[in-house]
This record gives sequence, C-alpha cells and structure tokens, in this order.
Amino acid sequence: MALKDVLRKVETGWSPVCDSARPAMDEWGVLKLSAVTSGKFVASEAKRLPNEVLPRIAFEVRRGDVLMSRANGVKALVGVACTVNQVRPRLLLPDLVFRLVADPDLLDPGFLGIVLTSAAVRRQIEAAMRGTSGQYKVSQADVRALEIPRLPLSEQRDIVAAHKAFERRIGALERMLAKVEIAESALSAHALGQVGTAGPRLDSVATVAAGVTLGSELVGDGTIELPYLRVANVLDGRIDTTDVKTVRIVKTQYERYALRKGDLLLTEGGDLDKLGRGAVWDGRIDECLHQNHVFRVRCGEQMLPDFLALYAASPEGRAYFQRVGKQTTNLASINSTQVKQMPVPVPPVEEQRRLLGPVHAARERAAVLQQQIAKLRTIQQGVIEDLLSGRSRVNRT
Repeated sequence: MALKDVLRKVETGWSPVCDSARPAMDEWGVLKLSAVTSGKFVASEAKRLPNEVLPRIAFEVRRGDVLMSRANGVKALVGVACTVNQVRPRLLLPDLVFRLVADPDLLDPGFLGIVLTSAAVRRQIEAAMRGTSGQYKVSQADVRALEIPRLPLSEQRDIVAAHKAFERRIGALERMLAKVEIAESALSAHALGQVGTAGPRLDSVATVAAGVTLGSELVGDGTIELPYLRVANVLDGRIDTTDVKTVRIVKTQYERYALRKGDLLLTEGGDLDKLGRGAVWDGRIDECLHQNHVFRVRCGEQMLPDFLALYAASPEGRAYFQRVGKQTTNLASINSTQVKQMPVPVPPVEEQRRLLGPVHAARERAAVLQQQIAKLRTIQQGVIEDLLSGRSRVNRT
C-alpha cells in the first residue's frame, strides 16, 4: 500500500542560524542532520538556539516521532529514518528533516520507523532521489508515494516487539562498549600524564603535508584516477571508507599526495570541538590519496603515529587547535603551519610503546565488541526483512 494512505501528514522543520555549542537542558536547540542520519535518534546532536530567537513550539520533537532526512550531500544518507524513543525537551525539527505523522488506527509509529529502513523502501528512495551539485534530496510527494507492506496492527506490533528484543541485546553490548571506551580514555590520559609537558615542534619529528586540491577534471595519458579521503572520511579515532570519492591527478604527483600505512590524518576544519580530529591510516585501500582539507602527518623515527594521535586527541592537543584555529560564525579552521608548530611530547620510542600497551588492549576489546554489535545488527536486519516480506512470522509461544 502507498504510505500516503496511512499518513496524516508530513512536516518539514525550521533551521534558523544557531550557535555551534550544544544547548543546555534548559535551553532550546535545533537538531543537526546527524541526529537522524545515523539511523538511530541521537538527541545530543543539536545546536543551541540563540536567546534572542523565539522557538517555534510546533516543531518541538516528541517521543514517538518518526523522522527522515530529506537532503544530504551523500546519497546513502538521504531518506535515512528513525523513531524517537527518548528525547529531552526543547529540541526543534530542522528543515532538512521530515516528521512523518501516522494514522494510529492504521499504522504503528514504531513499525513505520522499521519499515522505512527496509531494503525494499531503500530501493524506492534511491529511485526517487534527485540532486545537483552534490546535494541529493527526496520530496514530500516521493515519501507519500512509498509502498510499504499492508499488515494488521497486531502483526506490526509483533514486528516492533521482535525489533526491540534485538535492540535490548545490542544495547547491552553498546553499554559494555561505552565502559571500555571510558576505560580507554582514562588509560590514554594516564599514559600522557607520565610524559610531562609538550616539547619540540611537531615538524621536528614529522612531516606535514596538505593533499589534492580539487578543481577541473584532468584528462590525458599522463593522468591517473585514484580514491582520496575527504574530511567526511576522517573521524575522531577512525577512518570511514564507506563513501570514498575518486580524483584524477597527474601521475608524477602521486608520491606527493599518496598515503602510507601509519600516516596520521588530521582535519583542517569544521565545528570548533572537531577541529584537528584525526586517526592513523591503516592502509586498507591501495594507492589512496588525501584532499587538501586533510593534513597528512608522517612520523620520523622518534615518534610513533599512534602516540602522536593519542596526544593530538588529548585535551592538551585539542586545546592547542582551538587556540590557534581561525573561527567564523559556525566553522573553524587550521593551516599546515599551525599543525607544524604544535608542541608535542617526545619520550623515547620504547617508552611510547610501553605507554600505548594498555591503550591498545582496551582498543582491541572495543573492536571485539564492535564486531559483535555489527553481527547482531546484520542478523536483526535479516530477521526483520523476513518478517516484513511474510517469509516468516513472529512466534508468540
């Protein structure tokens, strides 16, 4: 059946100019697109509404809302949906997110949130999607035209219950993971606390380089097309390669922009609290480059990349980037000179390895938990797809 037959309305929110800081519990805020595009509602992803701007109460997000991203620069994130199970007061719907209001006599909101993540609905969204200049979107009409399974409310609620059972098991693992990550943070702080204050400049123990500047497409026999990492690929402590673009460069420039396993990548700009975020490249893509908005830091014999990454992500490292960064209304940036001038501690390499040992052990435990969570997510998706298609039914016994 068409979604329009079981919807009461589709609402679009509001995006005034906001402060980059997160709102306090007693302050109004507007959700970021990232609050929805993870596929799971993340209430902390919000920006503070300035005190002089009156909130539009009609857009306040409520428990039970079904939200869907309507536009994004990444195709895979357009149409991503989630159900709001818990939300703090005073958070407003942004204009890049739809709120889908179901007819409760025909459609369970929890079921709607689940069915919107199914493979069948995803194919419809990708077929309806359109965009120019790297911005892709779906319209209200596209959403209303989506075909979803026609199931009685009792079966919808059975599927919601099965989904929640998986979520409880996954949630238990995620709580364990959160504890391990807290332990890792404490171990990192302890390790850095033993090396004293920062010493020489970074460029005395490493080389710093910017990457490929994008421009007009090159052609000819003397060029090659290769994958490259953007700011969106370099996250805090990890590299995301789910959406890697390619760029064509002159062959002779390859060594200048090529990444090697062990290179530390640091981002040039973004929100102030994300300035200089980075991770060590593990070499998972052969012949990979980096964009000019991502700095490549290649360590010499005196510095281990993981130790440098640990310091760059520490409160001291973050404080340096925030102090020297150039800030505009909503964005901040650093340049390669500021990265090179960053004071860094340089204990003996063997001491660096010793200090990193407990940190690596915690990271390995975290990686195991992440794999378990990913496996359960895959099983959950398969079970739900079977239930939605009618290939299986919930066993109530």
